[in-house]
Amino acid sequence: MSRTDHTAATVAVRLDYVDRPEALAEIIAQVAANGGTLRTLSTVRRWTGESDGAMVEVELEVEGLAEEQVTGILDRLATIRGCRLTKSLDKVFGKRLIVIGGGAQIAQAVLGAVSEADRHNLRGEKISVDTIPLVGEENLAAAVRAVADLDRARALLLAGSIMGGDITKAVVEIQQLGIPVISLNMAGTVTDVADLVVTDPVQAGTMAVMGIADTATFDFARQKGRRY
Repeated sequence: MSRTDHTAATVAVRLDYVDRPEALAEIIAQVAANGGTLRTLSTVRRWTGESDGAMVEVELEVEGLAEEQVTGILDRLATIRGCRLTKSLDKVFGKRLIVIGGGAQIAQAVLGAVSEADRHNLRGEKISVDTIPLVGEENLAAAVRAVADLDRARALLLAGSIMGGDITKAVVEIQQLGIPVISLNMAGTVTDVADLVVTDPVQAGTMAVMGIADTATFDFARQKGRRY
């Protein structure tokens, strides 16, 4: 299954709760008991309250329940001190293109990606571009593997001058999880396994965004193995 497949809508809530060992497990159990599925959970901050001691603020995204159901379920828990609706990240920032590489290549690839994202976002899309410049096989391979753990990540663009070895293994691993990989035409074995190889970095960023945009007709599956 591709990461570009449609995902169900979620309800996002911010919770303030007393930081006890059993508190988070109780929150998740109540969501499940009422037919909801927890899709994301992230800790926003921790602080010391005036009367309850240690407090934690988290954001949950729940699938399968209406907004009033989620707030009603969680408001009844004894450890909850605040419960408010917010917007899920897919509604705010939408799909994510991850760009990894270094030097002038990554700067030009991001230029193309952001310009193309702007064009589609003006037509109703929400596509964000995230990037990190890195050097070294170990760092790059770890970053590639971590893309599979990033919420809303829909594609990876590798923008560098040489990549291979463990980076290539990492690329194959995330492809098996449904994440397409676009690569610049560079030295190394990454280009042998990438879904699409593009020589010009600006064009690579442009095509990467086109591949994840619903308002474009560009399909990674039909481009598999091609070089431009």
